[in-house]
Amino acid sequence: MTNGESEVTGLREALAFALMPKVGCVAFREGIERNGSAGSAFLVSGTAGQRAQALADSDDLIARAAAASATILLQGEPGYPESLLELADPPSLLFALGDPGLAGRSRVGIVGTRHSSSSGDRLAYQMAATLVRAGVVVVSGMAFGIDAAAHRGALDAGGGTIAVLGGGVDIPYPPSHAALHARIVREGHALSEAPMGSRPVLGAFPKRNRIIAALSNTLIVVEAGERSGALITSRIALELGRNVASVPGPIDSPRHVGSNRLLAEGALFISSVDDVLSVAGIEPSVAPVQTSVAGANDAAARENDSSVIAVLNAVRAGASDVEDLARSTRLAPRDFATALATLELAGQLLVSPAGSVSLAEHA
Repeated sequence: MTNGESEVTGLREALAFALMPKVGCVAFREGIERNGSAGSAFLVSGTAGQRAQALADSDDLIARAAAASATILLQGEPGYPESLLELADPPSLLFALGDPGLAGRSRVGIVGTRHSSSSGDRLAYQMAATLVRAGVVVVSGMAFGIDAAAHRGALDAGGGTIAVLGGGVDIPYPPSHAALHARIVREGHALSEAPMGSRPVLGAFPKRNRIIAALSNTLIVVEAGERSGALITSRIALELGRNVASVPGPIDSPRHVGSNRLLAEGALFISSVDDVLSVAGIEPSVAPVQTSVAGANDAAARENDSSVIAVLNAVRAGASDVEDLARSTRLAPRDFATALATLELAGQLLVSPAGSVSLAEHA
């Protein structure tokens, strides 16, 4: 048997062990510990009939992954993110699309409510862009709101981002994020432990959240309501010994109940966009600026974007703060946040921590 044939057989049997009846995440890990590898554990598990069926299922899964250009990452095998092993129940296997090298770099998670405000989207976008320009990979869950804004900020700054999905890695969810999913797969990395081709099922998102927490060296929460999934992610991150930081908000805002509570319980305080560098352990004075020119060029290329034009015209007409600007433009929150952040990153708009907005001298 050649080395290539041996590797294929090893993957096939290791994957088959993950597919055996009653072999969940914990049993998979215990099987490796007892037998030295997942493949060895498979050979002594179940009945002959069960093993034959698991091998057939494994072959089918490998073929489907190959057809979608996806990679299967198995616990205990090369390429599997080591930080996930800190979980009590690390995924037995992951499906991956995109650049696997991003999982080996410094990573910061940015999470928050799906029902975000334009201000929250803007902050998530700017924080992600700031981190990427310092060489950090941004991790999130590709949901509506804060997650999507963070992914876009990372991508627009010219860097990588990792999306952890609740459904199949090849299925954009929500469906309206198909373009974002395609861009992440092309320029970043997407991961999921759910079967390929599947949509999220009950309980999928809490399971996804534990992966986000374990992948993140530091976790930042932007706008989390009282029952936000971001609070589940932050709790797991704290249990794993990660730094958790939160953006404060008005005490009477439902969007900020959870994130404010995190601060009361000892989460690190984010008072400005640049604070994301210090909570990630990066000194702003030595942070490498890798993509500032690309980011500016990208913004310049979007000067004809109708949303960008609408924001510029509203400021020129007298809108002087973010909320007034949002009302004046009547843009969808996501489009408004993206346009505002694009103009700020390009140096055409100045946005103060208090939310006042003004044109840069050269704009």
